[in-house]
Amino acid sequence: MEWNLLFFFNSVLLGIGLAMDAFSVSLANGLHEPAMGKKKMCGIAGVFALFQAVMPMAGWICVHTILQYFQAFEKLIPWIALVLLLYIGGKMLLEGIKNREEEAQPPKIGFAALFIQGVATSIDALSVGFTIAGYGLIMAILCALIIAAVTFVICLAGLGIGKKAGTQFSNQAVILGGVILIVIGFEIFLKGVL
Repeated sequence: MEWNLLFFFNSVLLGIGLAMDAFSVSLANGLHEPAMGKKKMCGIAGVFALFQAVMPMAGWICVHTILQYFQAFEKLIPWIALVLLLYIGGKMLLEGIKNREEEAQPPKIGFAALFIQGVATSIDALSVGFTIAGYGLIMAILCALIIAAVTFVICLAGLGIGKKAGTQFSNQAVILGGVILIVIGFEIFLKGVL
């Protein structure tokens, strides 16, 4: 592969495609925590961007080193994403129902939940390593950085939209956020299995 406009265009398209799950989870996070500040929004978007950059590079490394082990692991990716998102989404759903009864503020999104969301939404990006396997190391890194930048921007948009809607709908938004995560988990699972 050579350096040209098509390389950058394809990298941006990969970023957009990979960021859709992270966008949906960001939307759910914004719904879950409508009082979130700009610093935390940048932190959340940064975590998703980091995972979206690291996973394709991990896939690229696997293609160039331990391909046979990665192929065995690839069948587990939809299951892992499903379990992680069902856990986080179910937890949000239960918190929303519980908070609806108590009329309290929903709890803030913690680092552990964010880490799990980052892994769950980017684990399918491991297979992008196969797509970029023909790239040299520098091109693969640049592609991963472009994917990260696109993901960061898209996640900030999702958080902003979610915050605005979350402020208006309060605990119903937390329930909706949990449902969104559960649906995303099933979508990733069905896409990976079928």
